Amino acid sequence: MTIPVALQLYTVREALEKDFVGVTRQIADMGYLGVETYRVPGTSASDMAALFRSLNLKVVAAHSALPLGKDQATVLETMATLGTDTLICPWLDPAKYFQSVDGIKQACALLNEANGVCRANGLTLGYHNHWFEYGKIDGRYAADLLREGLEPDIILEIDTYWAQTAGADPVQIIKTLGTRAPLLHIKDGPCVREEPMVAVGQGKMNVPAIVRAAEGTAKWLIVELDRCATDMLEAVYKSYSYLIGEKLGYGSKS
Repeated sequence: MTIPVALQLYTVREALEKDFVGVTRQIADMGYLGVETYRVPGTSASDMAALFRSLNLKVVAAHSALPLGKDQATVLETMATLGTDTLICPWLDPAKYFQSVDGIKQACALLNEANGVCRANGLTLGYHNHWFEYGKIDGRYAADLLREGLEPDIILEIDTYWAQTAGADPVQIIKTLGTRAPLLHIKDGPCVREEPMVAVGQGKMNVPAIVRAAEGTAKWLIVELDRCATDMLEAVYKSYSYLIGEKLGYGSKS
């Protein structure tokens, strides 16, 4: 049983800012079944949602500010407009939150507070890792300390590439987390922080092993390339083709 394939739109951010409608249509035409959103400059949430509906693209999740303070009403309204029930916190300041146990406790308090708001509004909150969560504090991964301090209904969107780049084993992480990691970011490259990424299947990541570890627990494979040495849309297409061709994921086209 394979897993549906989506695209994190941040991957094609430069192209989207020039032609949001045309590039989104290309993504749907490639065969992607869903998208994960981020804030696209110059494009409203309502326009995005209408286009996604017309192309049968499911909004798997939204990378968003936390629904706290002055941002709360806007964030909740945007989530409702996009029609997704999963809000992902894409980043917390590593210098503030991931250098000490006290910093981790502050991160947990912040995310747990946001989770209360999400839960009250029918939303699931998740957290997306980079490499710094897999640095060690007192001999343990910061990511493990974070997980232990978070309320258990907060999901973890595992960026498999950044975890491996930091020296962790994404296969073991996925096995350990089980159903708590329903969304996986799939990317590929040399696993060197400063170097550009490549289409999925053309780098050092053992993508088949990662997907096998997630069978039965992951709900979506989300392709994301932060930057790429080749044409980004070509890499996005090749990434989809690899996942479908290797029968690791499924989309609307074979």
